[in-house]
Parts: sequence; C-alpha cells; structure tokens
Amino acid sequence: MKKLIDYINDNVLIKITSLKTASVITRIIAGILTSKAIAIFIGAEGLALIGNLRNFVGSAQAIATLGFYNGVVKYVSNFKDDLHNLSKTLSTVFYFGFISTIIVSFFCYFKADSINDIIFPTYNNYGYIIKIFAIVLPFYSLNMFSFSIMNGFSKYKILIIINIIGQILGVSIAVLLIYQNRIDGALISVVIAESIIFLITLVGIINRRSLAPLIQVKQVSWTFLRNMGPYSVMALFSVVILPLVTLVIRSYIIENVGYKDAGFWEAMTRISKYYLMLVTSLMAVYMLPRFSEIDNIKEFRKEVWSFYKAVMPSFIIGLFVIYLFRSYIVAFIFSKEFEPVGGLFLWQLLGDLLKVLSMVIVYQFLAKKMFWHYLVTEIFFLVMLYLTSIYFVDIYGAKGAVIGHFVSYLVYYAIVLLIFGSSIFRVDTNKED
Repeated sequence: MKKLIDYINDNVLIKITSLKTASVITRIIAGILTSKAIAIFIGAEGLALIGNLRNFVGSAQAIATLGFYNGVVKYVSNFKDDLHNLSKTLSTVFYFGFISTIIVSFFCYFKADSINDIIFPTYNNYGYIIKIFAIVLPFYSLNMFSFSIMNGFSKYKILIIINIIGQILGVSIAVLLIYQNRIDGALISVVIAESIIFLITLVGIINRRSLAPLIQVKQVSWTFLRNMGPYSVMALFSVVILPLVTLVIRSYIIENVGYKDAGFWEAMTRISKYYLMLVTSLMAVYMLPRFSEIDNIKEFRKEVWSFYKAVMPSFIIGLFVIYLFRSYIVAFIFSKEFEPVGGLFLWQLLGDLLKVLSMVIVYQFLAKKMFWHYLVTEIFFLVMLYLTSIYFVDIYGAKGAVIGHFVSYLVYYAIVLLIFGSSIFRVDTNKED
C-alpha cells in the first residue's frame, strides 16, 4: 500500500491525477445535474430514449476517431523532441481520422431515418437529431485530436481548465435545452455536448499552432498506422461494441417490458457510472503505467495484491454505504418517479464489485498488448452480457438486466482468474531453490 501511495504522490498526483480528479468530479456533478433535469422535465420514458441515443453517439464517435486517442498520447509523448517522427504521427492520425470522420458523418446524415428506427423504437420523428450529430461530429474528432496532442505534450493545466469549462458549458446548455424543449432538447444536448468543447479547446491549441506545418500528406506513415493497430482495435472493441450491446438490451426492455422500466435501468447504470468513475480513474493513472513497467510475474502478483489490499476494502465499504442509502440517492439524483430503481441496486453493486476486481488484472492485457487475450475475453463477456440479460429480462423484467450484469462479470472474473491464476496465486518457491 505504501508503494501505491508513494507512486501516486511522486508521479501521478502532481501531473495526471490533478487532471483526472478535477475532470471526474466536474463530470459527476454535471451528470447529476443533467439527470435531475431529465427526471423533473422528462421522466423515466425520456431517459430510456436518451440512453439509447447516448450509446449510439458514443459508438459512432469512437469509430470516427478510430480509437487513436491513447496511442496518439503515447507517441506524441515519445516523439515530442523528434520532429520527423512527430510529423509522421500527427499526419497519419489527422488524415486517417479525417477520412474516417467524414465517412461516419455522411453515413449518419443520409441514413438518419434508418438509424432513428433502430435507436428509437416506435418513435419516428428524431431523424433530424441524427443529422445534427452528423454535422457536429467533425468538431468532436478535432477536439479529441487536439486533446491527445496536448496530453502528449503534458499540458495538464490547460487540459484541466478545458475539461472544467467544457463540463460547465455542457451542463448549462443541456439544462437550458431540456427546460425549453423537453425531450427534443435533451436529445440535442447529447449530440452536441462533446463537440461544443472544441470551441474552448481552440484557445488551448493556439500556443501549439506551430505544429500545423508538421501535418502533411507526404508524412502519412503506414508503418506508424500498423503500430497503432493494437491500441486502436482494443480501444475500439469495448468502446464501440459495449454501448451497442447496451442499446440492444435497453431496446429489448422497451419492447417487452416498457419505456419506464427501461428508464429505471438507465437510471441505475447512470448512478453506477458516477461512483465507478472515482475508482476507475485511479486505476487508469496507476495500474496501466505500472503494469507496463513490470517485466516479471512476481512483481505483477505483488502489484495486484497491493491494489486489492489498498483500495478494495474502501471500495466495498463505499458500495455497502451506497446500498444502505440507495433510496435517498435515487431521490437526490432523480425524483420520486424513480423509486423502483432502488430494487436494482443489489445486483448492480455486486456486478460492479466483480467488474473492478477483474479490471485490476485485465489492465495487464492492455499494458502488455496481449491482443488476442483481450479480444477473446471481451467477446465472451459481451456475448454473455447479451444472453444473460435477455434471459433474465424475460423472467424478472428490468431487474433481469442487472442480474445479467452480475452473472456476466462473475463468469468474466472467473475466466480472468483462470488466465492469470498461476501468476496471482502461485507460491514463490525461488527462495527454496
């Protein structure tokens, strides 16, 4: 535990944690305010529709940016003093990202009505929302491109400011649109929120305008693109497929149980997202870089157990407190209409506990680029999540979705332990030799 605290104090707190902490806290507050506005002015049925749109938008944005973000941060950081390779990095990402974004934008714009029929069951008048999304998508891609450059150059202070201002601006626009236009306003805010932040990011990249000449077509590198492949595919797979699976499950609840119950499930997943942000942000800034440094099983086992001992007891206590005060939490974030959400907490919390336990180990996949291990386990989990959710929804209604969440992560964690079990639980016999 001391090593974890020392690492954070020496390496993370000064640089990255300040950014993550400010961003996470602001995002949680913004999310709660938006959820409250939705609960008051729209209700559970509207929340279900918003959830479906949010899932689609997240997947489309990830495809448009090709999952390049983490890879760009890494390579910009490595090549910031090497103009030749930096030019290849920026040129390759910019032009491939540009092509991908334009393709996704055109597809969304001209297939807006078809997409509307998929994500808004029985509602056929929101095609214009998809067209708005198609128009603003390039600004989102430019924003992420700019963010990755600033992150690679360790411009943490300006990123903190942009994140905080962006979240404040986003929630202000969302609440205003929801108040004035109800469900239409909420849907519009979902598709424009991330893109609007680019207006703020422009200020942050003015000092980096000298990088523009480095972005040249002749510097596009296929070798660099291949090196980015594992980062891109691993990022894309979970970021694209999981929201789509969630969308399908929610649509199934809408069609077979009802909009309100789908809205209750969406409310539960939102609450889950808020408290998970705290622990997952810590894991992202500590586990991934730490596992990248480790080159032997003994150190890997030591780090996993250190994190379990240092963080998991507090996390478990936090989950217990959340369960005890679930009715007050639901009333605070939403409204009395959402009281049935209290019945979904137990299975969601148990599933989230297993999720965090497994994520601690799964970061080894990402740190060591264990591409096929990551891909196979993710595919298995997503198939399990879909099948168990549908199965239990047929039996228990919306509650079945959170039961499916728990069962899926239980099996997923068991598989992860099978893969890494010998590394984590093996007794070190080197001293006896």
